[in-house]
Amino acid sequence: MTHPLFEKHRATLDGALNAIRTRGYWSAYPEMPSPKVYGETAQADGKAAFEACLGKEFSLDQPGRQGSVATEKSPYGVTLGVSYPKCDAEALIAAGLAAMPGWQALGAEGRAGVCLEILERINKRSFEVATAVMMTTGQGWMMAFQAGGPHAQDRGLEAVAYAYKAQAEVPAEATWEKPQGKNPPLVMKKHFEVVGRGVALVIGCGTFPTWNTYPGLFAALATGNPVIVKPHQNAVLPAAITVQIAREVLAENGVDANLVTLFATDAHADTQALARHPAVQSIDFTGGNAFGNWLYENCRGKQVYAELAGVNNIVIDSTDNYKGMLRNLAFTLSLYAGQMCTTTQAIFVPAGGIDTPEGKVPFDQVAADLGAAVDKFLSDPAVATAVLGAIQSPDTLARIEAAPQWGSVVLASKKIDHPEFPQAEVRSPVLLACDASNEAAWMEERFGPIAFVVKVADTAAAIALSERVVKTHGALTVGLYTTQQAVIDAMTAATLRSQVALSINLTGGVFVNQSAAYSDYHGTGGNPAANASYADAAFVANRFRVVQRRYHV
Repeated sequence: MTHPLFEKHRATLDGALNAIRTRGYWSAYPEMPSPKVYGETAQADGKAAFEACLGKEFSLDQPGRQGSVATEKSPYGVTLGVSYPKCDAEALIAAGLAAMPGWQALGAEGRAGVCLEILERINKRSFEVATAVMMTTGQGWMMAFQAGGPHAQDRGLEAVAYAYKAQAEVPAEATWEKPQGKNPPLVMKKHFEVVGRGVALVIGCGTFPTWNTYPGLFAALATGNPVIVKPHQNAVLPAAITVQIAREVLAENGVDANLVTLFATDAHADTQALARHPAVQSIDFTGGNAFGNWLYENCRGKQVYAELAGVNNIVIDSTDNYKGMLRNLAFTLSLYAGQMCTTTQAIFVPAGGIDTPEGKVPFDQVAADLGAAVDKFLSDPAVATAVLGAIQSPDTLARIEAAPQWGSVVLASKKIDHPEFPQAEVRSPVLLACDASNEAAWMEERFGPIAFVVKVADTAAAIALSERVVKTHGALTVGLYTTQQAVIDAMTAATLRSQVALSINLTGGVFVNQSAAYSDYHGTGGNPAANASYADAAFVANRFRVVQRRYHV
């Protein structure tokens, strides 16, 4: 019998399945915070719900309670003071494993239905989640709503669709009949059961606590696994709200709520111990290379899905829209002050300059014009604060201060006053110029609003350097500006070899650091920046096993 929640959300699931097959534009959750869509009082209600959390303990009735922990500091200077139950990892693991058989019994359809109900409930609380994302990460309001809300929900739905599709290809049963010539055939009945691998640990990041968490959370959940969400210590609230909603939906549908739990801690060693626990069979992580590489080395035998640091880059050969290119790059470098895993860091420009309809533009002029474009784009403080948001980590602030040592300053970073949050740490990008030979400066990730215009011998050298950087240091995004088909062909071949996504001649309203659910493959799994893509069958396939039983008929 089909689960009622599967029937309720069948149209949404069908839409997602069609979207991942056709890769066209589609979204289940409206990205604009319109009162007509979310309700006239949705924004006020969401803000009130967020404020009701401040200065209190967040309510999560989880096993193994050992006290409470409060670790968040808002980049906007707002006092949060939210504490969370600190629970014993062994208790959470035991409770998750105990909940696993009941979850498995629902089958792929039932699990998909429950996951889609969780996503629908999260969507209804998008304003609350968005406010929590904004105040813990430093994102501007619109990004916090879109990326932290509907876009993250779409990524979660995308994972459910892939998980359902993979499991639906496994038949529940079969009759096996092998002819035996003159003798009666051999006949067996076979049953096939999809079984989750075990406890899934999803480790969140500080800058995108929902967008980078929902794919792993829902991929693991939909394939039959209990999930422990370990949020970044400075972005706990968005994860806590998510876990709270998931637990409510599970309980309402007769599933042990301890299938999904929150592991809040202020000790790095606690996360390491949990990751090494034998019951933890899969780990999702987005963050720095140090901990990502630690997971690879110390969690052998487990499935680790990791998105790590890289050096995203763009090659500029020529353009037929110089001003449009500069505007596009200015927005790209400014969005959320470069605190995105997809933001461009190195911009390769030939020493002899680039061809434009106005003639040859020398290297120094390209760098200066790009700096001027960024400065002009951020000249209105209202636009600047909305686009830049606030700097999330003190480490990023320190990198901005240290940046001038790495090159010639084309555009210095500025501190911008926020009219609503006077203590907010708002910084504009710093743009540096350097020679390609100064690899120690630009050929490692400088996370934050730090970008380099790198002088290369020519376009061929730029393409070769881009490929080498991606292969050795990884990247999630690469861009190209050119008017020559031969250059497009050469860059395409280089990105196929280095296995990285390529954006060509973006001058309009699409930017290299944006990734659309159902259409864009976020990460290829083929270079050091990410060992898996959020948006393909491989992201879900190794999260479950098929166990069979058979007998003679």
